[in-house]
Amino acid sequence: MTKGLSQKEVTINAGLDTAQYSRIENGKTDPSVTTLERIAKAMNVSLADLFADTKELREINSFDRSIMDKVILVETLPDDERKTIYTMLDAFVGKKKLKDALSNVLQDVN
Repeated sequence: MTKGLSQKEVTINAGLDTAQYSRIENGKTDPSVTTLERIAKAMNVSLADLFADTKELREINSFDRSIMDKVILVETLPDDERKTIYTMLDAFVGKKKLKDALSNVLQDVN
């Protein structure tokens, strides 16, 4: 789904560091929604397309389909509303990561 772009072209167009993009590609870090949006824009695809499985059709459960429907709808919102939603999502994901990290630290201490 790279649309014929090299990794370097995507990172330049998205304004990302090559190492950061590589970590995202290899699953070593989770990008923020804002970063995903920049990557999608750099690749000239929708945010939903980044999650589409184009090689293999598979059945998607109703919960996953509902999430994808919402992502598609969010993309149709005005820029300021879409950015607000992405900021809120980033905050919730960040909070979850912080809780998990603190939980791991506490487990290590005990």
